[in-house]
Amino acid sequence: MTKILTAHQPAYIPWLGLFHKIALADVFVSFNQVQYLPKDWNSRNKIKTPQGDMWMTVPVLKSGHRDKKLAEIEINNSTRWAEKHWKSLLVNYARSPYFPRYAAYFEEVYLRREWTLLADLCEEMLLWFLDELGLHVEYLDARDLDLRGAKSELVLDMCRKIDCQVYVFGKLGRDYADVEAFRAAGVEPCFQDYRHPVYRQQHGAFLPYMSVVDLLFNHGPSSLEIIMDGNLTKADVRRLAGGTGQCGM
Repeated sequence: MTKILTAHQPAYIPWLGLFHKIALADVFVSFNQVQYLPKDWNSRNKIKTPQGDMWMTVPVLKSGHRDKKLAEIEINNSTRWAEKHWKSLLVNYARSPYFPRYAAYFEEVYLRREWTLLADLCEEMLLWFLDELGLHVEYLDARDLDLRGAKSELVLDMCRKIDCQVYVFGKLGRDYADVEAFRAAGVEPCFQDYRHPVYRQQHGAFLPYMSVVDLLFNHGPSSLEIIMDGNLTKADVRRLAGGTGQCGM
């Protein structure tokens, strides 16, 4: 059977589009060997409050962080950020239908455990999100793959080492992917084009692009169905990649 691969940088409490991209794949690689980018999505995301959206940001130690890979970025634990994040979830989601179902996990992550590396925190939470959503993929760490090259070449090297036949890029992959090089290597590139669903939220009018916690607290076990609503499935990717090669384009 055609093996579908995708990858993504470690991201703190990610948005729904990441989980859709993972749902399209058989294998997911935590792409933690790329350079850390300040003010990107690696260390922050948004939740919804009565006043609108609010950033949840994990502070990192800034000494030399611009030259470090994501796997090396250390959290600044002197700021009591974890306690603040737990209180933010509690204040803004305590009345959500499914908050009681998940509260104990977040309380443990924020109040009972201490985190040194940003990538470790992101990985722990991502694996938990995948399990709760019912998304079952092979999960690999880029540190174990000895990847070479940059941008498109780096991704293609990963595809060769994992022996996949389809690679799912995010939407921005169109800006740098060498499509002909992929096809020459026997790998069909596909580009995600995620259609964000509208779902019931707390605190007034719907706001898109919130963290997945917003969906989970409001819809619980129905969350994956909502994430996939109106979007391509893994079966679609296999069918399209095996035919026109136009999946998600």
